[in-house]
Amino acid sequence: MSIPEEEVALLQDLVHDSVDHRGNPAGRSSTGGWRSASLIIGVEVAERFAYVGIACNMITYLTEQLGQSTANAAVNVNTWAGTASTLPIIGAFVADAYLGRYRTILVSSLIYILGLGLLTLSAILTLMGSSENRKPSFLMNVLFFCSLYLVAIAQGGHKPCVQAFGADQFDSDHPKERIARGSFFNWWFLCLSGGIVISILVVVYIQSNVNWALGFGIPCLFMVMALAIFFLGRKTYRYPKENRDKNNNGFVRIGRVFVVAFKNRKQMSLKHSGQLEFLAKAMLSGEGVEPCSNMDVEDAKGLIMLIPIWITSMMSMIPYAQYSTLFTKQGVTVDRIILPGLEIPPASFLSLVSISVLISVPIYEHVFLPIARKITKKPNGITMLQRIGTGMVLTCFNMVLAALVEAKRLRIAEEHGLIDKPDVTIPMSIWWFVPQYMLVGMIEVFGLVGAQEFFYDQVPTELRSIGLAFSLSSLGLSNFLSGLFIIVVDWATGRYGGRSWFNNNLNRAHIDYFYWLLAASTAIAFFAFVFISRSYVYRRADQVQ
Repeated sequence: MSIPEEEVALLQDLVHDSVDHRGNPAGRSSTGGWRSASLIIGVEVAERFAYVGIACNMITYLTEQLGQSTANAAVNVNTWAGTASTLPIIGAFVADAYLGRYRTILVSSLIYILGLGLLTLSAILTLMGSSENRKPSFLMNVLFFCSLYLVAIAQGGHKPCVQAFGADQFDSDHPKERIARGSFFNWWFLCLSGGIVISILVVVYIQSNVNWALGFGIPCLFMVMALAIFFLGRKTYRYPKENRDKNNNGFVRIGRVFVVAFKNRKQMSLKHSGQLEFLAKAMLSGEGVEPCSNMDVEDAKGLIMLIPIWITSMMSMIPYAQYSTLFTKQGVTVDRIILPGLEIPPASFLSLVSISVLISVPIYEHVFLPIARKITKKPNGITMLQRIGTGMVLTCFNMVLAALVEAKRLRIAEEHGLIDKPDVTIPMSIWWFVPQYMLVGMIEVFGLVGAQEFFYDQVPTELRSIGLAFSLSSLGLSNFLSGLFIIVVDWATGRYGGRSWFNNNLNRAHIDYFYWLLAASTAIAFFAFVFISRSYVYRRADQVQ
């Protein structure tokens, strides 16, 4: 009995494992695709505008308004940024196991708005009570940091879910939509960079030249706009099917695997050299009480194989934390006049990172990928791991470049007798810092975007928010490690009356030595990454190296 052509066409138009806002099977032509993804990208652009508006100039606020030292301010910024980038692991778990991505985004957005509102209130009260001889009170500091960490909590739910939800709008089983999903990660990052550029140029200028309260209030308004845009698009989205079978939930399935692994740990450690193979046989045969399917085993083995990649990528991202802290503090000391009568805040140079992304993404999509596809004969041009590795090489090179530029800055300060005059502008143009900022943008296009696509793609479908949280957490933990490095180096070089590499007088500091240290650590992480990735097995045959 043949199926009517109308029913065949209807079945072909349905998207596997997705539903519409009413819970019905999602139609390919009526939901998802670039139409829905564009709305979600718009939401993230507004969120990035809000986040960057408070993050990029935070070290200036801490040192000038709250009276903190350079080292303490850098550690506080790194700790907060690290928390904001690590909490997505929890947010992703809540989304994938309980609330779903859509509802998690709604709740997180409301917390975001609350945090930004309280942050604005904190700035208003601090400005009202500030004077030349008086620092903000203890309660003002408490309100400020509570507000700041509310934003971090909100981002923990918002960040992994929005990007995963955007990628969900493309069907990985459909050839054209799968290619479009790969492009989605690139264009996602390009659009975010546009929002970041505007935020840096507008919000930083307002913070530096008008007042901090307005500089924090504008990001709050943008977050309200983000929530409104996201809610209005609800009827066009594709929603992943919720797994009603609790015994077949992604967390439960993989949990069974690790339970069996724990019960067989003695046999594995004492009798078997091929432990993963033994574990697979034990699970499939039902040994250890709980039998597991072949898919359960493969998913669990895949997650285990991601851990070394995650660790090495995290180590290589430590230098990334410096561009919003130490790069900015260096910029304060040099000539920032870019046109006659126009002096820009040092944090405004962060916009060069986003400008670099705006330039690099089209070149990557329309020049690099076509050439790579002709050479490798692969739809994606290069593998995701090759893309991440390229980002690592660029990171190492950037730290070398940053060290050389800082050494030149110190040499000019010495030549002009400004070593002990930290408040005097060094006759060196801030344009010397342009190459290292531009390289950061290229690093993001290769390393960060590559890692986001890799960790989204290489986990089970039900756990893709968790996959993106893996990527974000590596960046977050790298911020913590950066703060730890600074603390250790500050202690080691400043003890016994020595001059710390992070001396408050940057003309007597040696940040260039710190950059050389980061270049060396990144090189070590890269060689470890290459060794590990050579044995990595992709989930699909079309992704192999």
